[in-house]
Amino acid sequence: MLLESLIDKATQVSAKTVAVAAAEDEEVIEAVLDALNRNLANFILFGDKEKIKTILELKKHGKKVSNNLEIIHAESNTSAAELAVRAVFNKKADVLMKGNIPTSTLLKAVLNKEYGLRTGNVLSHVAVFEIPGFDRFTIVTDAGMNITPDLEQKAQITKNAVSIAKSIGIEIPKVAPIAAVEVINPVMQPTLDAAALTVMNKRGQISGCIVDGPLALDNAVSELAAEHKGIQSEVAGKADILLVPTIEAGNILYKSLIYFAKAKVGAIIAGARAPIVLTSRADSAESKLYSLALALCCVSK
Repeated sequence: MLLESLIDKATQVSAKTVAVAAAEDEEVIEAVLDALNRNLANFILFGDKEKIKTILELKKHGKKVSNNLEIIHAESNTSAAELAVRAVFNKKADVLMKGNIPTSTLLKAVLNKEYGLRTGNVLSHVAVFEIPGFDRFTIVTDAGMNITPDLEQKAQITKNAVSIAKSIGIEIPKVAPIAAVEVINPVMQPTLDAAALTVMNKRGQISGCIVDGPLALDNAVSELAAEHKGIQSEVAGKADILLVPTIEAGNILYKSLIYFAKAKVGAIIAGARAPIVLTSRADSAESKLYSLALALCCVSK
């Protein structure tokens, strides 16, 4: 299994620590216990200490909880977010993970000017999918952060995704800027942006990858579809990274892959000082575990 290989890869990275903000969540605790059982990382859990202990007792199924786990009490979600982000800022942790806390609360701490994790780069959501019938990873970006990114933001989103792709072993990622059509249409902004990104790649402004677009989704992922339309491209039919034009397109594609195609996924926020595991409350413990493994693979060595 492709995503299982990320867990294997993460276990080979020297011991890292994950700071979890508002860890009093059953799915989060289950993922943490599974990660500890696989020796993926050490954990610092910030939140309501008694609730966290209660869930740990419920989920550990008689197993002894590893010593690689520390619980620090926080009076509120805001406090838990600040403490977790500060732990990463102060290099006591290498990865930040969202627990039972609103995304806006965690991101407010991440963006704090005093102790936050901003680098000046665009923060973007990068999802790595294992899709039945495909023998390679499919990366979708950005399905969760940037609403209507402009050309400059799309270039940075691309760079973030390329960095993640390289971290999981894709040496020269193929990037397909997705649009409704595969030809440039002056009244369709995504096609213009896709063409500009392609030129930026050829001129070295976006490096370490191959960008070609615009491409409709079928032409990006199916060589047969690309052949039928007479598209000759290094990316068409072989895209590793699908760069979506808007958050709506990304969100729909992301959820379609999970609910219709039964795909498995690990996802993080890239572009900060450290990887951020920002999973949805609806995500399974398995998905949270894959996201943790992805984040650990992406930690700077």
